[in-house]
Amino acid sequence: MTTGLLVVFRTPSEMEAEVVQGLLQSHGIDCWRTAGPPPGVFPFTSSPLGETCLSVRNADADAALRLLEPAEAHEPQATPTAPETLPVHVLPDLAELEARIGYQFQQRTRLEQALTHKSRAHEDVTGGQRHNESLEFLGDAVLGLLVAEALCERLPDTTEGQKSQLKAALVSTTTLTAMAEAVALGQHLRLGRGEEKTGGRLKPALLADACEALIAALYLDGGLEPARRFVLTALAPEFDAAALRGFRGTDFKSRLQEVLQRSGQPLPTYDVVATSGPDHRKVFTVEVRVAAQALATADGLTKKDAEQQAAALALAGLVDETARP
Repeated sequence: MTTGLLVVFRTPSEMEAEVVQGLLQSHGIDCWRTAGPPPGVFPFTSSPLGETCLSVRNADADAALRLLEPAEAHEPQATPTAPETLPVHVLPDLAELEARIGYQFQQRTRLEQALTHKSRAHEDVTGGQRHNESLEFLGDAVLGLLVAEALCERLPDTTEGQKSQLKAALVSTTTLTAMAEAVALGQHLRLGRGEEKTGGRLKPALLADACEALIAALYLDGGLEPARRFVLTALAPEFDAAALRGFRGTDFKSRLQEVLQRSGQPLPTYDVVATSGPDHRKVFTVEVRVAAQALATADGLTKKDAEQQAAALALAGLVDETARP
């Protein structure tokens, strides 16, 4: 008995099945999940336990298989006139990400959720995908705890106010974005078509949020220790720089002003050059300048925080310049 459907894709990953189904449908190919093993184009007739099968109509099978083949398998050829489609980002194996962060998840679904932006979850008509905003909230708290713990251990003689200022620098959007870029987190993000089209994999706000969600996923899957290892390894240069340069959480704006005055230079000015993010979590980008020269640019969740970050980076640059032979 023929069903009129052919299996064109099999995967053990529910998330990968969602991505491929969305890809086929975006190209006008109707696609169904099939629980059993309908006659397929693969050389086997049964589905391993736990696999998801994606099937299309017989007439659409050739087009679907061409679409799912690696790009290098296709010879250059004329493209027929068709509705504009978005470029497809092939997600790397999550094992690559696990190797970079130094942790293998016991429940891979936690990692998948941490990488899923709400734009992707909202495109799932089944409502089965969970986005990472809840994990982002938890990750922010876990990150704050781990950074506070490290500051108390590494800089015990600083005041509470000094630790608070240095902590703000270490958990800023700029720092989180750098942490995400260090492990190529953007390559693994699950984005909706709109975010994919507008370069969401490179957006600092999305990368910073995903980094916080990843920290939460590490905490939920393995406890504080794997989260601690990831955070402290990523932030080790920042802690070392703070200790070596002697900033130790001081008022960076006042310190910069003092350094400039001693060298006979004019006072710095701070300008908000950009804002991003939703109203409840707006990110401010501030540039610090002396006369016509831009010294540094930094992000913060408040203008005051961004100004402090920019002043800290400017101080770091001045220290580096004076240290050169």
